[in-house]
Amino acid sequence: MKLVILLLLLFGFPFAKVYVSQWQDAVTPVMVDHIKRSLQEAEKGGATLFLLELNTPGGLESSMREVVQEFQRAHMPIVVFVYPSGGRAASAGAIITISADIAVMAPGTNMGAAHPVQMGGERMDEAMKEKVLQDMLAFVRSIAREKGRNVEVVERMVKESISLTPEEALKEKVIDFIAVDRADLLKKLNGRVVNKQGREITIKTEGVAVVEMGKSLREEFLRLITNPTVAYMLLLIGFYGIFFELYNPGSIIPGAVGVISLLLGLYGLGIIGINWLGLLLILAGILLLVLELITPTFGGLAIAGAVALAIGSLILISPDSPYGDIPLSVIATMVGLTVAFFLFAGRLGLAAQKRKKMLGTEELIGERGEAYTDFVGGKGKVFIHGEIWNAIGKEDIKRGDMVVVEEVSGMTLKVKKL
Repeated sequence: MKLVILLLLLFGFPFAKVYVSQWQDAVTPVMVDHIKRSLQEAEKGGATLFLLELNTPGGLESSMREVVQEFQRAHMPIVVFVYPSGGRAASAGAIITISADIAVMAPGTNMGAAHPVQMGGERMDEAMKEKVLQDMLAFVRSIAREKGRNVEVVERMVKESISLTPEEALKEKVIDFIAVDRADLLKKLNGRVVNKQGREITIKTEGVAVVEMGKSLREEFLRLITNPTVAYMLLLIGFYGIFFELYNPGSIIPGAVGVISLLLGLYGLGIIGINWLGLLLILAGILLLVLELITPTFGGLAIAGAVALAIGSLILISPDSPYGDIPLSVIATMVGLTVAFFLFAGRLGLAAQKRKKMLGTEELIGERGEAYTDFVGGKGKVFIHGEIWNAIGKEDIKRGDMVVVEEVSGMTLKVKKL
């Protein structure tokens, strides 16, 4: 083993590895999973440095705290790079940035505005707001002191929601330096010393191997269904599929797709954090549209259903949600499609249900088929709808003759020759 290491050194193979992860979404449980997995893989791969390129509007406090804890537990130095130009590390993202061993920003970015906000449409009284604020202030003070950052300015990010440019953040000693891109960042990192878990570590980034950390399939899937627009559309598609199955029993595929879509939509909305009144209004809107089909009121229930559906969709996601909100164009389109689906497709389904149905073998009356054998003594066999039936007939019917069913008696058909 020592010989292998010596040979690698002689031939210039790099032992230092920089693991790089990129995150350009909200700070959510999905981000926590991604950071945990990335750090575990980095440690197993012998990483000497972990770099997170961050561009986020912020997110959940609970997820932010978990990311910070993962940074604290890591044995290797952690670098957070607010990148690319035009990006930001807002709210929870700002606290994640200052919690890194080395915090860096690219020109044209900003960080800050970290005042805690309550999600999900819930209201806090003043006493609770003050408790949450003081808890957050204590948290960021602790981080800033440990990392040697300007405690006063970091507190103002939380208390006054100030936001800083790279130049302001560097001047106020909130970040360590400014880098144009990754290459510039790695060059400026080389030779820096950080204190990590009581150890002084000298960072070496010259000629290092860079390992890119992508999102796993699970993380990509969770990121997709926690998109408010996707979760909202899955919810409504679920209602479509279940409704279609109920009015056309045996279709199976629409029902299966509907149940899966509904569950995925509810799961995604549950992670996002929704206004439950909005969800109840959407359910009420769907119910009113169904009632319009069953007990026509010349459009009264349909109008009420459309209004409830529209209002519920508008207030379903908080405008402050880190996941973003549902575009008005999507809401208008989906409300229109939902009303049209239940009123027009639903009416067709009900019309089909109300049509007179023949039960059992009676539906064969009037059907045409082919004589399967010669009729002897007025008895023979006929082939109808892919099945062979016993039949009787008064005429001279030969094999291959076309016949029509006149009556059904038990499992025997009375036919006549065409």
